[in-house]
Amino acid sequence: MSEQPAVPAATPRPDSHTLLVTLSGRDRPGVTSAILATLAEHGGTVVDLDQIVLRRRLILGVLVAVEGDTAPITAAVAGTAARLEMSVEVEPGTGLTVAPKAGRAHVTVLGTPLSAAAMSGITSTIAEAGANIDRIQRLASYPVTAIDLHVSGAAPERLRELLATEAARQQIDVAVQPAGMLRRGMRLIVMDVDSTLIQGEVIEMIAAHAGCEAEVAEVTERAMRGELDFEESLRARVALLEGVPASALHEVYDSIELAPGARTMVRTLRRLGYRFAIVSGGFTQITDRLAVDLGIHYARANQLEIVDGRLTGRVVGQVVDRAAKATALREFAAQVGVEPDATVAIGDGANDLDMLAAAGLGIAYNAKPMVRERADTAVNVPYLDTIMYLLGITREEIEAADAAAGITTPAPPLG
Repeated sequence: MSEQPAVPAATPRPDSHTLLVTLSGRDRPGVTSAILATLAEHGGTVVDLDQIVLRRRLILGVLVAVEGDTAPITAAVAGTAARLEMSVEVEPGTGLTVAPKAGRAHVTVLGTPLSAAAMSGITSTIAEAGANIDRIQRLASYPVTAIDLHVSGAAPERLRELLATEAARQQIDVAVQPAGMLRRGMRLIVMDVDSTLIQGEVIEMIAAHAGCEAEVAEVTERAMRGELDFEESLRARVALLEGVPASALHEVYDSIELAPGARTMVRTLRRLGYRFAIVSGGFTQITDRLAVDLGIHYARANQLEIVDGRLTGRVVGQVVDRAAKATALREFAAQVGVEPDATVAIGDGANDLDMLAAAGLGIAYNAKPMVRERADTAVNVPYLDTIMYLLGITREEIEAADAAAGITTPAPPLG
């Protein structure tokens, strides 16, 4: 097979210019087509184009290459804008090359509310890092405000470091991710269960039936802060459950409350082809039922030993600890057929740290301080479906998918 000859790069003619046409005004059908038709009539070639609509106000930017005199096309654009009753600016340039943007990242900002002062702090920090904001997109306005900034000119790692400090000062959440196809290609979500997928700790709910809830809760808290070895603390807590009737597990399951937005997140991302796994230091008697109820594909947890209808105070088999959670993530990724880089892990305790580190994106969800500090990003709002905003999915897209399935979503607040 003969090779195709190389195509030489286009060389701008000496009389080639670029014009940046910026149009703004009330949005309505036909505005963009009218401007592009005017540019086409005068031989313009589109080099770059961007458009946003904010509260029915259109801002359209077109970078167009023009050969020869630019006055006729400038006058024609001005005439079209006047006919459309819109404002227009035409800025001249030279050459056809659009320089590639280095150090590209998505900076996602979450707030309840998201104040102007907070956004000022974030954008100022980006500028101080020597980066530029190329585009801003609103992802959601309720139940949290989520804004996605397309940033270039600084390494994502450096941005993450600087913005984490500013986010803490402003009491908002900021996630920084490298721009690229991987963000849209994530295909496996791995979640912790207790205090992540569900509200509260299952072992404490079971302990209430044994009259030792406070004692178990104290040990759980120390383990989640990383002060105790997880396996040792788990065996000690489970030993306190000896004699609890197995029927109590059914009562515990019936009393479980999911994290707000959990069903929405799983339902929406499943439609997009995502796979889900739950990996828990809790118990299979609960997690297996959760997996069936929510349509989760994989589940791994500890198994409580039951003899003669009562808990023995022991677990069966290997304990699912910090290292085992990371192992489970890798094994599930292999079963799905993706690399660990194409996974998202969500957790709140020290027991989740290895799993968060193994994932392509590790999210500390309403987590302990040491976990927030070491995760890729932290989400501190009580809505699990806000995770989808970090993946670039908008609230409008979520609601449209629900509407197509006949699912009613709450109306947004007025204003």
